[in-house]
Amino acid sequence: MNQIRLSQKDAPIAAADDRSPLRMAGFGAFAAAIALAAFMIMTTVAQARPAPESFADLAEKLLPSVVNISTTQVIESRGFEMPQLPPGSPFEDFFKEFFDRGQPNGNKPQARKATSLGSGFIIDNDGHVVTNNHVIQDADEIEVILQDDTRLKAKVVGRDQKTDIAVLKVDLKGQKYHAISLGDSEKSRVGDWVVAIGNPFGLGGTVTAGIISARGRDISAGPYDNFIQTDASINRGNSGGPLFNLDGQVIGINTAIFSPSGGSVGIGFAVPMSTAKPVISQLIKHGQVKRGWLGVHIQQVTPEVAESLGLKEPVGALVAQVVEDGPAAKGKIQRGDVILTFNKRKVPDMRKLPRIVADTEVGVDVPVEVWRENKKIDLKVKVGELQEQEQQVAARTDKGAGSDAKPQVVEDLGLTLSAITDDAVQKFKLEPDAKGVLVTDVLGAGPAAEKGVRPGDLIVEVGQEEVGNPDDVVRKVKEARDAGRKSVLLLVQGQNGLRFVAIRLGKG
Repeated sequence: MNQIRLSQKDAPIAAADDRSPLRMAGFGAFAAAIALAAFMIMTTVAQARPAPESFADLAEKLLPSVVNISTTQVIESRGFEMPQLPPGSPFEDFFKEFFDRGQPNGNKPQARKATSLGSGFIIDNDGHVVTNNHVIQDADEIEVILQDDTRLKAKVVGRDQKTDIAVLKVDLKGQKYHAISLGDSEKSRVGDWVVAIGNPFGLGGTVTAGIISARGRDISAGPYDNFIQTDASINRGNSGGPLFNLDGQVIGINTAIFSPSGGSVGIGFAVPMSTAKPVISQLIKHGQVKRGWLGVHIQQVTPEVAESLGLKEPVGALVAQVVEDGPAAKGKIQRGDVILTFNKRKVPDMRKLPRIVADTEVGVDVPVEVWRENKKIDLKVKVGELQEQEQQVAARTDKGAGSDAKPQVVEDLGLTLSAITDDAVQKFKLEPDAKGVLVTDVLGAGPAAEKGVRPGDLIVEVGQEEVGNPDDVVRKVKEARDAGRKSVLLLVQGQNGLRFVAIRLGKG
């Protein structure tokens, strides 16, 4: 390992016979500065963690805590089925005799056992083993195989599909094992060394090492994606195995790989312990996961949305819909609010909020800070419980749509607008009780077209104020321009429901 060293050569700062106090003082200050710089450099070197010369000691300590998981599933399958023949066909007797003779049980379903392999790790002396849900899903039998090849029958304590985590339990009496501790993945940094141990392709006890390549990855695997990306070699069979830091603590559960070939290409993903810990705890305690529910549909706060709402920067989660009688509605959260903090935790972007809410204890009152009408407002919300089939539908507005049916061009938006008429309801297949202002035409190169606004969409709000006719829209656009806004915020009802759209205003 290279070390930073200071030169030991003497520098002729002053002549040997020069006793000038000024020069002596200058030398002393220079020497002090050099000494301070040397101290700071050596301190930095001492704090930086060097690359290990070997992972052997760490691997020897951790291998007994990692297990292989073997699952067996009984699958019923039929052999070749007899072809359908016309009644009275001369081939009917031939094929019947062939199928009855060619298959031991005629054409009855045949049962066969399918086996699969994965990885896991022991987390306590009670015999709890953590793995991925997809490793044991649909299994009829599960065995945990220790480092010395001892096979133990395992039962499922609980599993969670949304985070792909499962907890098993085995009887560890008389067995040699090592229960490992769960680390704090939030302290890990991109570039930190990590070690993965697992059962790739059935080759148990395989140790690989690499670094954390990225954090907070969303790979569209579930609603709470927050993966650690690593270049430590992970292959099929590593699923459910641990990702360790150099302190021997588990900071992630190896779950997925990106691979065009099916093998490791240096892009693996692990569920971080910050996500896994509360899930594991609830699975052990309750056998299932109870997640917090707020009852809102949210959108990303883009720079245009932030500017139109008076926010200094694009942070938080924009509330597009509020579920009627849900926790948010009861806590006075309104459509158009931007949630900045939830339960004293900052919401840097839309993706973070669902995970924060899900991790919050059900039934407790939590503080929520929202941005509304150019100021911060503090609210209290009682967290509900997320149901698997929760239908989160927002209530409609109640204000009527005006009577003026004459189309009007709003050049600032690149839209032609009209009040809702009976003919429009039929032409655009609108709901009979539709509210708002109808978009009848969209200028192809206009700002609204760039945001995906289409003919048949309804503008329900402009600048967070309900509109009922084209004149309302024109007035709100003029107000935004007069206030020096560069964009205006629309609430649009389309085929996919309500959504906020920030449209940049053209030159006026």
